[in-house]
Amino acid sequence: MTTSLLNRKILVTREASQAKKFSKMIAQFGGVPIEVPLLDIHCLKNIAYEPLWNRLDSYNWLFFTSANGVACFFQELDERKQTIHLQETFKIAAVGHKTEEALKVRNISADFIPSVYDADTMSAEFLARYPEEQGPILLIRGTRSRDVLPKVFAENGIIFDALEIYETVTNMKLDSTLQETMYKESFDFITFTSPSCIQAFIEMGGTKYLHSSTVIACIGTTTEKKARQVGFTNIIVPRIFTIEGMIESMATYLTKEVDD
Repeated sequence: MTTSLLNRKILVTREASQAKKFSKMIAQFGGVPIEVPLLDIHCLKNIAYEPLWNRLDSYNWLFFTSANGVACFFQELDERKQTIHLQETFKIAAVGHKTEEALKVRNISADFIPSVYDADTMSAEFLARYPEEQGPILLIRGTRSRDVLPKVFAENGIIFDALEIYETVTNMKLDSTLQETMYKESFDFITFTSPSCIQAFIEMGGTKYLHSSTVIACIGTTTEKKARQVGFTNIIVPRIFTIEGMIESMATYLTKEVDD
């Protein structure tokens, strides 16, 4: 990518630990990132899932639908001192590039990654590529995850269990910070990396001082759909659903704006 973000102000709304990398990248490409993390991610412990952990090696596939799921899954394994050779025991599915990266940090390679990073594509391409060699599957997800994969698995008779390993909660202690930031700053872009980010932005009063000229940058089709549902219209979506793709889409938008 050679195009600069032209010193434009960009609001970063994702969870704090993930926001730092995004902000650093924005700054590297000449943008001005301002962070207001709208979400908190909490790993969950639920005694109801104890039987799943006890029979972990009975699954053929582990499906990871986010990097957060990877982090919380391995945190739980470590706390349990549960030794298992994942690459040798399971086939691994990752919803996208960032989830794959989180696995690679742990020296694990994904056997399946969809061409588009969303649950609809993941389910369709998985069924097409593995028409016979499928379950049982352990679906590792968050409490707010969409029901696309469970529904498709059930409709196709695939044996699976869902392990809700983390929850995403609105970071309400920053509601006044968000409103003050929106009042003081005139943002060129507001970035949303999930529908939960958009919902939190609305709940925390972010739309109160939103300028009509501000561009809403969304990762993925589900985030875009949520943005349109709540009334945003000036929306851009990257071709590749990553923060790198989001930066490229903002830079491309600015290039066209300058040319016009």
